[in-house]
Amino acid sequence: MSRKKRYTIILIIEAVIFIAIVISGLSYLHKLKKQIKAGKGQTTGISDLIGSAKDTDSDEFDSDVEVITASADISPVKSFSPHSVDSTAPDKFLRSWDIEIDGQMLPDPKGFKMSDYIGDISFNVGKEYTKEDGIFTFRGNNFRDTATYGYTDMKNKSMEQLWTVTTGALSYGDAVWTGSGWTGQPLIRRWSKETRQHMNMFDWAKDKEDLVEVIYACMDGYIYFLDLETGEATRDRVNLGFTFKGAGALDPRGYPVMYLGAGYDSANGYSRAYIINLLDCSVMKEFGSVDPFALRGTLSYFDSSALVDAETDTLIYPGENGVLYFIHLGTNYDEASGRLSMSFDKTIKWRYNSNRTTHDKFWPGMETSAAIYEHYLYITDNGANLLCVDLDTLSPVWVQDILDDSNSTPVLSIEDGHLYLYVSTSFHLGWRSNTTAPIPIWKIDAETGEIIWQTEYECASQKGVSGGVQSTIALGKNDLNDRIIVTVSMTHGGWGGDIVALSKADGSKLWENQTAYTWSSPVCIYDEDGHGKVIYGASNGALYGLDGKTGEIDCSLIISTGNIEASPAVYKDTLIIGTRAGRICGIKLR
Repeated sequence: MSRKKRYTIILIIEAVIFIAIVISGLSYLHKLKKQIKAGKGQTTGISDLIGSAKDTDSDEFDSDVEVITASADISPVKSFSPHSVDSTAPDKFLRSWDIEIDGQMLPDPKGFKMSDYIGDISFNVGKEYTKEDGIFTFRGNNFRDTATYGYTDMKNKSMEQLWTVTTGALSYGDAVWTGSGWTGQPLIRRWSKETRQHMNMFDWAKDKEDLVEVIYACMDGYIYFLDLETGEATRDRVNLGFTFKGAGALDPRGYPVMYLGAGYDSANGYSRAYIINLLDCSVMKEFGSVDPFALRGTLSYFDSSALVDAETDTLIYPGENGVLYFIHLGTNYDEASGRLSMSFDKTIKWRYNSNRTTHDKFWPGMETSAAIYEHYLYITDNGANLLCVDLDTLSPVWVQDILDDSNSTPVLSIEDGHLYLYVSTSFHLGWRSNTTAPIPIWKIDAETGEIIWQTEYECASQKGVSGGVQSTIALGKNDLNDRIIVTVSMTHGGWGGDIVALSKADGSKLWENQTAYTWSSPVCIYDEDGHGKVIYGASNGALYGLDGKTGEIDCSLIISTGNIEASPAVYKDTLIIGTRAGRICGIKLR
């Protein structure tokens, strides 16, 4: 073949390759445009999808530094129209539901439209819940799929205790509440320097160049405010006088507001929920205490962690009293002047009656936190129900039987353009058995409530302390994208348990380790290359670090003489967790 002919063939091949690249690029841009149009209206370009730096005054904030891979929920569900099937029809499990608007009961709840009162509540994928720097609610967002912010490199496979802060106890009646309990996750926030100037922080905290604040509500009735790096108090702790078991929540818009519920009564009266101004730590609103709309009498606990719909300015707060609260906040905040006000101009409540409820078991009420996608809310309750509720009409869409009271918050996951959820349950003595009972871990279709697969563990229980899954499932991403991580308690009798990785595809066991009884939810951390590790706390007072692929224990650290019930939060390479022995610990992950 002549040199000229070879040269001509090469040119033709290069031209074909170039055309293929152009076509591929145009196709990608078309898909990207569709993703942006399908979002909630907050995505403005490629930088929002992959995570970019955002300037706030003179401070630089990382808007999202999680590794982006095929596992990340940057794409919306392909098609989504939740509905029931025969096995999940709401009338199989619920007798009725009611709606109250500003104290007035609707005669017919079936004619309700949320848009007539507050607006169209809708949530995008979990990564879009907040663009701010930190951890704002239990398991991070409306998908409840992460309790971390940023990358964590643990090449040295070690955990080092940096600092500890002592917390106290609160007694009422026969109960004594110490330290941090279930779910007990800390909240973490990197405030701008301008916002800090209007807060009741100590001068050194206002002046620090880069301050990340840990906000921790504990069971001694106090909210603690600490420097992430040193554990030093950034401001005076706040005493509200009620036991706080849940994580609380921060406003995802970056406003200095905290939403927090008490988990037990005290000498100050019956428990309640609070809305707190974090500029001066004043209480802006209390609600839920002995609510006459509730079906559980004087029981008014709030262990759930709230969500806020930014577009409609609405707080969504489930209560263990069996009421879902929707409060239109009427927020006005000016960062430059440090002025914050809320009018609370509309309150809507929803409750339901379950077919199985008695005074002794299958109680109404929601201890876990809600997961939400678009206008559909998912939550487990004390009455063995997993509920899907349409927030447009406040009507149940489907209900799945989960056998027992659940302490497991549903976790949403988009897989191949379809939405699923992972959840499990507890085992109360006498509800299904007086000896042992199977505890299923479920993958469930979020559209219909149908069970995709279930993997069971035979669990025991004890009076006052249930066996089963007491934690929230960790959803694997990046190189752990094919699995979920679950802790199961009382699987070997007594206080034993297991931590297990299950395949998302079919629920098969990828690895399993025997462990102590575990309330604390496991957390997955990732380095910049997407390699994942698992960290969890157990009732023996130890933190364990595991290789997420193999389950091998890489490191451990005893941080407490007492039980670890609380769930950790991780900010870059620092883990924060509280213990029942009355210590908040800052742990460096190396």
